Amino acid sequence: MAAKKAKGLSFSDLESALGRDEVWIASLFYGQSTASPEEAQKLAELLSLDHAITEALQAFPTKGGLDPVIPTDPLIYRFYEIMQVYGMPLKDVIQEKFGDGIMSAIDFTLDVDKVEDPAGDRVKVTMCGKFLPYKKW
Repeated sequence: MAAKKAKGLSFSDLESALGRDEVWIASLFYGQSTASPEEAQKLAELLSLDHAITEALQAFPTKGGLDPVIPTDPLIYRFYEIMQVYGMPLKDVIQEKFGDGIMSAIDFTLDVDKVEDPAGDRVKVTMCGKFLPYKKW
């Protein structure tokens, strides 16, 4: 289900109303997160959602189930391109600083900020995930 701006409310407005991050709220509408019954009901009231959508917001999602595999949307493709170019260097730097492991996408936050710049506004994306070392057994 695609996210659409409804009733003039932005994701930032919904963040204020729900006490959850705007990116997390947006992920609900793409079936990538799960709302509690209380969160779903609050969204239903704010956005005049029908019962089927309210129920869908509470379903356990199949994470990462966005198609196609190589994104065609230009903005989303830029993130794919960033990972193609900088993914391995980023992996090496993280492992150099933390050891052999991964950054959690479960214990994770994602923030998007606008940075005003005379040469053109910039997008600042901050990812913060718990480091999880690989276990030896």
